[in-house]
Amino acid sequence: MALIGANELKRKMLITVDGQPFTIMEVFFASPSARGASTMVRTKLRHLITRAVLEKTFRTSEKFEEPDVSLTPASFLYADGDGFHFMDEQSFEQFALTDEQLGDDRLYLREGLSLQLRKYNGNPIAIQLPPFVDLPVASTEPGGRGDTGSGGATKPASLETGLQIRVPLFIKVGDVVRVSTQTGDFVSRA
Repeated sequence: MALIGANELKRKMLITVDGQPFTIMEVFFASPSARGASTMVRTKLRHLITRAVLEKTFRTSEKFEEPDVSLTPASFLYADGDGFHFMDEQSFEQFALTDEQLGDDRLYLREGLSLQLRKYNGNPIAIQLPPFVDLPVASTEPGGRGDTGSGGATKPASLETGLQIRVPLFIKVGDVVRVSTQTGDFVSRA
């Protein structure tokens, strides 16, 4: 297996540190002022399983293994008191992830949503959402008189999943809106 040098680290890469899987959230290369001193690589890492965030500094000469992480197509089935239930679309196996494992990603889940399941050593640990999801508007204030879509004015809306976003004034309860899973922003009417 090829090792990744600290000087090759980039955001969103997966690496193993002290036998644990991490995703890189930020990376910053610090060149020392003293001659002959080695460049340091400062990182902000998120543990793939516990979701804990930590900051670590490495020498550029350090090397890392890629963790045994794979992505598998899956679909969201339903949520109940035991967690959020998914089905692996290759093995048809069903499994549940908890609120803690999903974090804010749970606010984008709608029954039947196709997504990617992240597995570590073969066990489901997280999901990777598609870039956009379509969600129904559960509540929002009615738009004012003469409101048009071209004004750029927005109002708060609560979606069926509990996600709070800002939408154009012409959007009403029951409309289905497309939302970016990266930014949480309204994209269009679905």
